[in-house]
Amino acid sequence: MEDMQKKLEAQQVDEKKTVATVNDQNILGNQYNSALAASQGQMQQMGQDPTSKEAAEQIKNQTIESLVGQTLLLQEADKKGYEASKDDINKRLDEVKAQFKTEKEFEAALEQSGMNMKSLKAQIAEDIQLQQYVEKELPAGDITDEEIKQTYDQFAEQGKAANQEVPKLEEMKPQIEQSLQQQKQQQQLVQQVDKLKENAKIDIKI
Repeated sequence: MEDMQKKLEAQQVDEKKTVATVNDQNILGNQYNSALAASQGQMQQMGQDPTSKEAAEQIKNQTIESLVGQTLLLQEADKKGYEASKDDINKRLDEVKAQFKTEKEFEAALEQSGMNMKSLKAQIAEDIQLQQYVEKELPAGDITDEEIKQTYDQFAEQGKAANQEVPKLEEMKPQIEQSLQQQKQQQQLVQQVDKLKENAKIDIKI
C-alpha cells in the first residue's frame, strides 16, 4: 500500500510549477496535483492501476485537458459577469462541513487534501461561478419521452439478456431523465470548450 502511495505521489509535480498557460493565465502544480489525485482515485475504484506507464500518460493528458477546459469556461464566465456571492460560498461551505462529525475531522480532511480554508473557498467560488454559467449559457434542454423510452428499451434488453429483473419504465423515468440531461450537458460543455479553444492561446508545459 505504501509503495502504491509513493508511486502515485511520484506522478505529482512541484506545487509552484506552471503546468500550462491559458490566455496568459497560469495553471499551477497544486491545481494539477489536486485534479490528478482525483483521477487516480477514480481509476483505482475501477480496479485499474493508475501507475502503469500507459495509464500514467493517459491520466496526465486527461488532467491537463480538464484543467484547460475548466480555465477557459471560467474565463468566459468572468467575461459575462458571473460570480459567487459571499452568502452562496458560506452556504456551500456549511454543506461541506456538515459531512464531518466535528470541526477537527473537517480540518484534518482539508489538510490531507493539501488545501486550506482560503483555497477551499476559492474552489467553492469557482464551482458556483461555473454552475451559474453552465445553467444560464449552456442549458441541457428538455428530454423527450421518446428519448427516455429509447434508453429504457436498451436497458431492458441488456437486463433480459443477463436474466435480470427490469423495473418498469415509470419507476426508472426520473433516473433516466437525469442521466440523459447530464449527458446532454456534458456534450454542450465539450462543444463550448472546443469553440473557446479555437481563439485561445494555450501552452502546455509538462
